Amino acid sequence: MAIQRANTAMQPPRFPSPAGTTSRAEPAVYRVDIPLLPESAAGNALQLIDLLRSANLLAGLRLGAQAPRLAWRLLDAEGLPLPQLPGPLAAYGANPTQSDDPEANRAPAQALFIPSFHAPDIPAIRAVAGRYGALSRQLGIAVDAGCKLVTVGNGAWLAAHSGRLNGCQASLPWFYIAGFERDFPGIGLSLGQDVSDDGPWLSGALPHSVNLLAIALVRHAMGPELAAACESVMAPDHQRARAALQANAQQHIPATRDSTLARAIAFMEAHLDQPYALARLAEAASVSTRTLLRHFQQELSQSPLDYLHGLRCARARVMLEVTLESVPSIAVACGYADPAAFRRIFARYTGMAPAEYRKRHALRAPRRRWRVEVAAR
Repeated sequence: MAIQRANTAMQPPRFPSPAGTTSRAEPAVYRVDIPLLPESAAGNALQLIDLLRSANLLAGLRLGAQAPRLAWRLLDAEGLPLPQLPGPLAAYGANPTQSDDPEANRAPAQALFIPSFHAPDIPAIRAVAGRYGALSRQLGIAVDAGCKLVTVGNGAWLAAHSGRLNGCQASLPWFYIAGFERDFPGIGLSLGQDVSDDGPWLSGALPHSVNLLAIALVRHAMGPELAAACESVMAPDHQRARAALQANAQQHIPATRDSTLARAIAFMEAHLDQPYALARLAEAASVSTRTLLRHFQQELSQSPLDYLHGLRCARARVMLEVTLESVPSIAVACGYADPAAFRRIFARYTGMAPAEYRKRHALRAPRRRWRVEVAAR
């Protein structure tokens, strides 16, 4: 996977500053910085990001909008943010909390993740670690600032070169143990363990340990309860799988019931073209109007009417793209008796007037050209 370096004119390295420069002891956002080298096994980093994203999803399901969050940045060897990755990989280069919490991007990272890197033998590993002495020094500064170093496999060489990990225990694959012990006699090795969590160093022996590293990061960032919840879905558990199959076969696991929000949204989707009435919507959701408003605000950060406008504009976009109905007709089909009100709301939600949207996105030929090609045959 080829990764281009960011322009050196970008902001200076964003590794943690020395201890004492920040007052955020336990921030709501726990950020993991991930330096990627040309030799890095980028799949380790992408796997970790997927697991952090899953942890955020689980935390949100448990605690709602107040849940703590994990964030990440991909960096080059000098600590400069990498540019957006191409195509479907773009999401991995983005910090999902930037737009919600700008402080997450300005505050120091709480952990740095060093993937393993591609090297055929221990001399090649030593050569890679030697090429990135500046990165190893930055890792030492990060440890001094209270940052957690997280490594997979031979990424341990870079971390050990920081000079801050003597006396710590590390997990390594068996085939690296002899060489690593000769290079770093002051570091202990946790034999027979996939993961070692010792002070500032969290290390995994092999790529399959990345999920265990993610669970350990959740424990540090979000606490033991959320870590236990993540472990139940991220770590293999064959006994639970068998128990779930048996319980399902005996019909002991019922289908999930609809929530208040699900009932309200289903009603709105079925009655998009009808006038909005909060009391009627609350009745369909089997709650009071006050409870319905609270649920929408807490879980979706908007009112039921705002959500309904979004649904109606989604229908309007489809109709503008694939039909030749007039704008007033589309307004009525989407629940707006006043075309002018529809135009204002549509512009607010899409950034352009209905006519302009149709001009840019229409998937139908103009009426004057209908079936011309067929008739000419």
